Amino acid sequence: MGAIRGSAAELGGSGRIRDALGIIIPFRRANALETTGIDTTAGQLEWLIIGGGIHGVHIAARLLGDAKVSRDRLRIVDPEPRLLGRWRACTSTIGMTFLRSPSVHHLDLDAWSLRDFAGKGKNRRPGSFTLPYDRPSLELFDAHCDKVIDTFGLAELHVRDRAAACSVDCDRVGVELASGNSVAAVNIVLALGSSEQPKWPGWAPRSDPRVQHIFDPAFDGWPTSPETVVVVGGGISAGHTALRLIAEGHQVHVVSRHALREHQFDTDPGWLGPKYVESFRREQDVDRRRAVITKARYVGSVPPDVSRAIRRARGRGLLTWHEADVTSLGVYDDSIDVSLSTSDTVSADRVLLATGFAGRRPGGSLVDNLVESASLPCARCGYPIVDADLRWHPRVYVSGALAELELGPSARNIAGARRAADRLVDSVRSVVT
Repeated sequence: MGAIRGSAAELGGSGRIRDALGIIIPFRRANALETTGIDTTAGQLEWLIIGGGIHGVHIAARLLGDAKVSRDRLRIVDPEPRLLGRWRACTSTIGMTFLRSPSVHHLDLDAWSLRDFAGKGKNRRPGSFTLPYDRPSLELFDAHCDKVIDTFGLAELHVRDRAAACSVDCDRVGVELASGNSVAAVNIVLALGSSEQPKWPGWAPRSDPRVQHIFDPAFDGWPTSPETVVVVGGGISAGHTALRLIAEGHQVHVVSRHALREHQFDTDPGWLGPKYVESFRREQDVDRRRAVITKARYVGSVPPDVSRAIRRARGRGLLTWHEADVTSLGVYDDSIDVSLSTSDTVSADRVLLATGFAGRRPGGSLVDNLVESASLPCARCGYPIVDADLRWHPRVYVSGALAELELGPSARNIAGARRAADRLVDSVRSVVT
């Protein structure tokens, strides 16, 4: 089945919706929803964004700033104490210093906003950017994110809760929250990432506090005194983690299935412009699109600056790189023995998993149940088939990983957030005009 395209879906008879290809989409009519604890003074929301990460924050800013959505008609639902909570936790844990993305990829509206925010000439703080592509420091990027959140008053629009279930009606989407409250919106945006589904290898026990995944929401496994630490993984997260451990005085072993892979970005820069995007757009078969996305991603790679730092650490004997699989773990009171496919065994005090995130569709039961109840179209890989405006349903939009069969391999990153917001804003403007 090809990607859904065309005009907005037409409403069919009672209890069904007809999409742009004439497919009947049944919906479950929700009971009247209360918005207890959510101040929506204008009544029903126009937009509810589920997810307060990079994508959710940028889309909210664009809807308010570019599409001129009224502030009292928009909210962001996210369980973290503050917006971008998971982003800040993950980048802090691995000790990231500079982003992989160039300076034009950020959360504000204007492409040059981050550079202007950093100041010019003598007023620019040293170390704000690094070569190549003027990549911003994490400190600068986060401060700029705070500026965007303050400019648009997004903290006041943040509903600290978790979306537990969605029900699609003919004129709204009802969202039940984990707190027991509910809210209704004309449109929702599923801006869900994979940060809550870290990938655990089958050999890794979950009950020993000395073995943890660095991206687990409950991660508390960073060593506080000098230890021998095994980092499992060979990509940018593993690289940053290893370098932070070395800087703090630990002896580090990296176990990776492959040799060090060096790429400036996680995909070819051609995916940020028409070079590859146009041919991807012309491909209507979603299975072929999935194959293109898989091939285009530089999985398990690190940018040149991280690669150089790792090589220097190896040369100085501060880091040992094992190109192998972990075959088993021997857990003892005073050590953990990591057995490798090379027949070597590394005795360590701690094992940190930097194995990324599970490849399954984000959203868990929230999305699974929505797919079933609203008969939403999915490719064989399980990911959404959406139209050119990123609509999975006339009232359900997607961003991030959920939009990658439409946007391509860059959909998950900051550039993907900006491209998704472009589509949503254009969709809103087309309705208004």
